[in-house]
Amino acid sequence: MDPIGKIKSPLGVTGITSQGQLTGIIALVNSGLRIIFIIAGLYALFNIVLAGMDFINAGGDPKKVANAWNKIWQSFVGLLIIVCSFLIAAIIGIILFGDPSYILNPRLTPVK
Repeated sequence: MDPIGKIKSPLGVTGITSQGQLTGIIALVNSGLRIIFIIAGLYALFNIVLAGMDFINAGGDPKKVANAWNKIWQSFVGLLIIVCSFLIAAIIGIILFGDPSYILNPRLTPVK
């Protein structure tokens, strides 16, 4: 017995194929989130490299060194937020669906 139940689409649009492949808006949102996470990670890496260069080129100026450390710190916090979002999605997936990858990589089956 399914504890949550099953919801049928009122218009008959499920967003999945008979093999459980994602289609339509669900696939678009899933792909969009993956692209956003990749761009955010690359941006954080780029920011860390630039902040490191700023730190090296500070020449002992305390204000420039502080700005470089602040930029490095903010980049690491951003990466931590990205990683924690995956961790939270896995925990919710385990609690609600019994599968840690359910939210990040959903495999839906059509409702009969």
